[in-house]
Amino acid sequence: ILLLNRLAMAIFTPVNQKRLTNVAVVRLKKCGKRFEIACYQNKVLSWRAGNEKDIDEVLQTQTVFSHVNKGELAKHDDIRRAFGTDDQLAVCKLILEKGELQVSERERNATLDSKFHEVAQIVTDRTINPDTQRPYPLSMIEQ
Repeated sequence: ILLLNRLAMAIFTPVNQKRLTNVAVVRLKKCGKRFEIACYQNKVLSWRAGNEKDIDEVLQTQTVFSHVNKGELAKHDDIRRAFGTDDQLAVCKLILEKGELQVSERERNATLDSKFHEVAQIVTDRTINPDTQRPYPLSMIEQ
């Protein structure tokens, strides 16, 4: 009996929780509440640029969360109060357009390094050492 109780406890998943992996979170605060959706990051950027039209390709699930990482679904009353509708897809589209995309520190650093090297290359291409009449080396500009 004790073994069955342990198995039952290990399998139990709360009804209002949903676990997702490899998630990019788009977050919007409205009416004092936080609403989040789970998306694919590159697809969010494509959607906002107007390249991606199929919302099912962008969203991992057409569900509005109060906290994606914990798997907590947003309450229907809160959604209705904040957005004036119960339509999950319409709310997802609104959050997708107006919400802020959560980006990890590693991704921010990679983007920053990429931009830094890009700017250094532009400076290298457009500057000349007056003493030698030759372009400055990229390594000197990056210092």
